[in-house]
Amino acid sequence: MTELLLKYGCNPNQKPSQIYMADGSELPITVLNGRPGYINFMDAFNSWQLVKELKEATGMPSAASFKHVSPAGAAVGKPLSDIDRQIYFVDQDAELSPIAAAYIRARGADRLCSYGDWAALSDVCDAATAKYLQAEVSDGIIAPGYTEEALAILKTKKKGNYNVIQIDPNYVPKAQERREIFGVVFEQGHNFLKIDEEMLQNIVSDSKELPESAKIDLIVALITLKYTQSNSVCYVRDGQTIGVGAGQQSRIHCTRLAGDKANNWWMRQHPKVLGLQFVDGIRRPNRDNAIDVYTSNEYEDVLAEGVWQESFKVKPEVLTEAEKKEWIAKLENVSCGSDAFFPFGDNVERAFKSGVKYIAEPGGSIRDDNVISACNNHGITLCFTGIRLFHH
Repeated sequence: MTELLLKYGCNPNQKPSQIYMADGSELPITVLNGRPGYINFMDAFNSWQLVKELKEATGMPSAASFKHVSPAGAAVGKPLSDIDRQIYFVDQDAELSPIAAAYIRARGADRLCSYGDWAALSDVCDAATAKYLQAEVSDGIIAPGYTEEALAILKTKKKGNYNVIQIDPNYVPKAQERREIFGVVFEQGHNFLKIDEEMLQNIVSDSKELPESAKIDLIVALITLKYTQSNSVCYVRDGQTIGVGAGQQSRIHCTRLAGDKANNWWMRQHPKVLGLQFVDGIRRPNRDNAIDVYTSNEYEDVLAEGVWQESFKVKPEVLTEAEKKEWIAKLENVSCGSDAFFPFGDNVERAFKSGVKYIAEPGGSIRDDNVISACNNHGITLCFTGIRLFHH
């Protein structure tokens, strides 16, 4: 297959639409089910690159959950804890493969943003992964292969219209890439930059502590940033993103957005949240929304009389600001990456409030001394990578 006609482009009025290889060669993908659209393929190709590189850098099965050409979450296939299983809606007795664990953790990073996501897997999709996806709202998936059982399960989603794409794992794009904007052709070298531990050797802070777990987390952050719409900042803990701030014009807003998402992820583990008694049969998206509002300043929207009964069997106690502050203070050992340098120390101050202990950023600001000083004040280990990771 050298070309594939699409229903429409980014919007229904943008027709005709297609994908094809400019040199007339075969497309590196096969559509096994559904009818993927223009944005679906943008998500698919960006997310595949992310998980492929993450697997190569860490040696672990990797997954991503994409929305609007940026990752809502990404993760490597570390085992799930009992609390992970509870907050990600996984049966405590369910047997999970590493690739299933990777996707569950990637989607669990920000379940609201992952609603209707595009899933990407570095490894063959197995039945365990497909069964979890079957219960989630998702638009499609890309992987290097599928077991027969997994494919049969996925074909039952969306009344048989779930998008399933298989990609040739050996495909390598040309060295030069092109695209048109407003009728003008842009050309640049493909970003073949390899991200690994070598990039973390230039530690400029007083603290030189950088355990193996933090190295993995910083690699997860940097590779995620490589495929996140800039400006972007990413918080990672235990091999999974917990907050991605994408597409902000100001870096401090990226840092705040990612930090707020990290806090939201951590709040899902608060004892009061774990103890919420939901009504029988509540859908997962409704449960996610109820938790999000309950832990926010708009909690009255789900606790008002006549409203709380729609989500809960028993009216929950209010989660007070003091309780939130005390709980967030317990978040620790978080790693943070930035796709370009921190221009001011305020980014470090905000990151520290969400438990950040390790930071990797390019360096090169005229205020690097201010950023380093802020890290030293909080005992944060700071690595200057010397590499910018803009993606547009």
